[in-house]
Amino acid sequence: MLSKRSLVGIRWSFQTLAVLLFMLIGVSAYAADPAVPSSDEAIAAGKTVFNANCKQCHKLDQKYTGPALRGATDRESIELVKSFIKNSTAVIESGNAYYANLYKEYSNLQMPAHQFLTDDDLNNLLAYIEYGDKVDPNASTSTVGGEAGASGGGGIPSEYLTIILGVLVLVLLLILVVLGLIISVLTKYINKQDLPEDDKEFVSQKFELGKVFKSDAFIIIITALVIALVAKTAIDGLYSVGVQQGYAPSQPIAFSHALHAGQYEIACQYCHTGVEIGKSANIPSANICMNCHTHIQNVGGKEGISPEIAKIYAAVDNNQPIEWVRVHNLPDLAYFNHSQHVAVGGIECQTCHGPIQEMEVVGQHSSLTMGWCIDCHRQTEVATQGNAYYDKLVQLHSDSKDALKVKDIGGLECAKCHY
Repeated sequence: MLSKRSLVGIRWSFQTLAVLLFMLIGVSAYAADPAVPSSDEAIAAGKTVFNANCKQCHKLDQKYTGPALRGATDRESIELVKSFIKNSTAVIESGNAYYANLYKEYSNLQMPAHQFLTDDDLNNLLAYIEYGDKVDPNASTSTVGGEAGASGGGGIPSEYLTIILGVLVLVLLLILVVLGLIISVLTKYINKQDLPEDDKEFVSQKFELGKVFKSDAFIIIITALVIALVAKTAIDGLYSVGVQQGYAPSQPIAFSHALHAGQYEIACQYCHTGVEIGKSANIPSANICMNCHTHIQNVGGKEGISPEIAKIYAAVDNNQPIEWVRVHNLPDLAYFNHSQHVAVGGIECQTCHGPIQEMEVVGQHSSLTMGWCIDCHRQTEVATQGNAYYDKLVQLHSDSKDALKVKDIGGLECAKCHY
C-alpha cells in the first residue's frame, strides 16, 4: 500500500507536469503569433500589396477614408489583424469591441474582404504598415523647391531659353540694320570719288526684287523645296498609318484619372485587375466603381449624386455594362502581355501610358509602333535581382561589360511578338 507521503509526492508531480504542460502550450501559442517581419524585402513586397489593395482608402499615419494603419498590431494581436483584413465582417460580428467601435466610428463603412491574400502577403503588408515610409515630423512638407532642385540639376528653365532666343533674333536684326547703314554710307562716299564709268554704274545700280524672283536659280531652288516638302509629307503620312498617338476619345462617363489616380492615389491595379496576372489589363466593371461610390458622394441618396456617377448607378440597376471606348489598340499580328512587363519586368504604367495620373481625358501617349517597342527592348535592363529564373542568364552574360538587357534574352526575336 502507498503511504500518505507517496500520495502527496504523486500529487505534486502531477501538478508540476500540469504547470509544465501549460507553459509549453503558452510558448507554442506565442510561437504561432510571430513578430511582424522588418526586412527590406518584406517591406518592399508589402508596399506592393498595400498599393494594390489598401491605398485607395488608407494612409499609414493619418486618417483618410479609413483609419490610419500604423500601429495596428499594437492595438490588436497580429492574427486578429490578419483575420480582419481577410474578412472584416466576420470579426465585427464575432463581438470584438475594438473593431465594432471602429466600424461605428466610420459610419458603418464596410471594408471589402481580401480572402485572396496569402499569409505571406499579410505578413509583408503588416511589415510595410509598421515599418514602411516613415515621415520625419520635423521635416518640411514643402516639396516644390526640393523637387525643382533635384530634377532641374542646374538646367536652364524653358522660359529663359525663349528669352535668350528672342535676344539673339533681335541682335541679328540690329546687325542687318547696321550693315545696311554701312553700305549706304559707303555707297555715298564712293559716288563722290572720281571713278570710271563702269565702276560708277556698278556702284549706282539698284536692287530689283522682281529680277530675283524671275531668275533661273530662284525657280530651281523653290521647285526643289516644294518637291522635298511634298515627298516628306507623303512619307510621314505613310509612316503614320495605324499610329494613333494622341488619340483621346470621349467616354460614356467622364472618368478623371487625374482625380482618382492623381489626387486620391488609387493604384492602377485596383481597377485594372488583370494587369499583373494576364495578357490584358481589363476594363473595370461597374461593380468595381461601386466598391467606392456606394459610400462616396452618395449623401442624400441617388438624388444627391452627380450626373456622371448617376450613370454608374443606372448601369448597375439595369445590369448593363458601361460601353467604354478603347484607347490603346495594337494590331492583331502583335502579341503583348501586361503581366510579363508589369509583374516580371517591373515596368511602371507611366512608361508606356505617360503621366496617366495627370490626365482628365485619357489619350494614347506613346506611338506604340514596332520601332518604339524595339528601342525599349534595346535600352531596358532586365530586372534580375531576386529572380532565380535569370540566374543562369546572368552567369552567361557575366563576361560582358554591359548590363543584361531585354535584347540579350531574345527581346528582338520576331516570334516574341509575332506568332
